[in-house]
Amino acid sequence: MITRRGLPAAWAGLVAGAFAVGGVLHARGALPIDHLPPLHALARLPTVAGTAALVPAAVLAAAAVPVLPRLTANLPLRAALAAAFGVSLAWAVLLAVSGEGLAWPFTHPQEYLAVLGAVGDDPLGWLAGFTRDLPAYPTHVRGHPPLPVLVLWALAAAGLPGPFWAAVLAVVVGCSATVAIGLAVRRVSGEEAARRALPYLALSPAAVWIATTMEAFFAGVGAWGTALLLLALPGGDGPGARGRAGRVAAGLWRGGAAGVALGALPYLSYGLVPYLLIPLVGAVVALRDAGAGAARAARAAVLACLAGMAAVSALFAAGGFWWPDGVAATHAEWAADPGAARPYLYFLFANLAVLALVTGPAATAGLAAPRLPAGLPAGPAAGRILPVAALVAVLALDLSGVTRGEVERIWLPYALWIIAAAGRAPDRRLLAAQALTGLLLQGLVRSPW
Repeated sequence: MITRRGLPAAWAGLVAGAFAVGGVLHARGALPIDHLPPLHALARLPTVAGTAALVPAAVLAAAAVPVLPRLTANLPLRAALAAAFGVSLAWAVLLAVSGEGLAWPFTHPQEYLAVLGAVGDDPLGWLAGFTRDLPAYPTHVRGHPPLPVLVLWALAAAGLPGPFWAAVLAVVVGCSATVAIGLAVRRVSGEEAARRALPYLALSPAAVWIATTMEAFFAGVGAWGTALLLLALPGGDGPGARGRAGRVAAGLWRGGAAGVALGALPYLSYGLVPYLLIPLVGAVVALRDAGAGAARAARAAVLACLAGMAAVSALFAAGGFWWPDGVAATHAEWAADPGAARPYLYFLFANLAVLALVTGPAATAGLAAPRLPAGLPAGPAAGRILPVAALVAVLALDLSGVTRGEVERIWLPYALWIIAAAGRAPDRRLLAAQALTGLLLQGLVRSPW
């Protein structure tokens, strides 16, 4: 059995082992498209200029490690959430600009923006022919449902075209997941658990891929959908709700908005279907202690959520995109792609090493912590239930074999929830290790995202 003191060594051993075995497989030609397995990336040789470019991010981390936990513990909750969001945003941006830049990943010819010319002025016509025309599209478009392209088309139509604004959207929405996850953890596990989790969410190694991938946008949409659902349920009333009628009305609009966000997830990425386990588990826990008088309000909120989800599916179907057909077409494209030939057994374990790297050693410590820190209530929901739900969903994807590599971005929406478990084992050294992991990843790895 691994003790808490042995966790850092176990974490490092898992990551190092995955890189060592991956290096051997790559040398033997078994991983021709992955040059730094298990990451889909290249090694970045340290230079004086590159190291100097990381100094602003390092300074931010050095200041935030001792200060941010005190701020999130003592400020009013809204101010604590704002502080965590601000640090998260600054951390992601400073890491990105130290390398190729914030918008550089969106300039790649295989990214979503490359297909906007095909959409033109007829997004509905493009949507109707999406499945038929799929083989002609860039790699990322072929691997996803049509909604990411439509989001970027809408952004351009609103007067914000090009890679820069796409990057701003992804990073801002992705970093806002820190706030949404904090609110969800507060609803399920209590305010103290949320406050403890916020610094780890803000300084996570995942920031390297929040800036910049569209999966960061997916992560924000899913996190807000989950948070809104939990806030819509009885007991999740905000300070603006007054009286029974006000609470019911708030529950209805939050439930409906949650349904739209959660219903959009399968149309953003096929791999986000298991993500729905997170709001489902959260809702079950949130309703566990609800009294009989709350049943009607809970039922109304849940029905509003389901209606929102159904509305999203109905709109896509009306526009000519049938989700099962999209899944079948994308699976056919995936089966013909070199990524499908990656060795299943290696990535079955190597994917978990990448997850450990993206979530950092603090998340591993939090998940494995046998005891709760002072101030957290006892019980299964105390800071771990939502991260465990995310972990179960990830394991299902891993076992399926459809996520062989590149999970540093694909699993980003799940990874942020797992990072929240770090609040169960609060330790300034672990927070520093989170930041150091992010700095090393940015400094030593040249990712296409």
